[in-house]
Amino acid sequence: MPSRSEQFQTLVRQQPDNELFRFSLAQALVAEGQAAEAVPHYEFCVAKKADWMMPRILLGKLQLQLGNRSLARELLEAALRLAIDQHHEDPERELRALLADLGSDSSVQKN
Repeated sequence: MPSRSEQFQTLVRQQPDNELFRFSLAQALVAEGQAAEAVPHYEFCVAKKADWMMPRILLGKLQLQLGNRSLARELLEAALRLAIDQHHEDPERELRALLADLGSDSSVQKN
């Protein structure tokens, strides 16, 4: 039986522009311990939909794990702006905590 990532890789090959398949593939890769391989798929999702908060959060956390603090900060700040704009309070709290841990001097303010 193919792994979850293999199942989504097949779907991505069939429909490479499908951001939901890419997002699911990225999540499966991370769950299977292949975090670095998930990066381009999350990046595709971020580029495809300017208002999609979740891939920015997950890619930001992934960049933190990979030691890319500056890139992580940019992604998490962008996600925070979306969380505020879209009135997602739980992600907003989580993002503020992550950014505080990064020592961010984020200029993102709550409306």
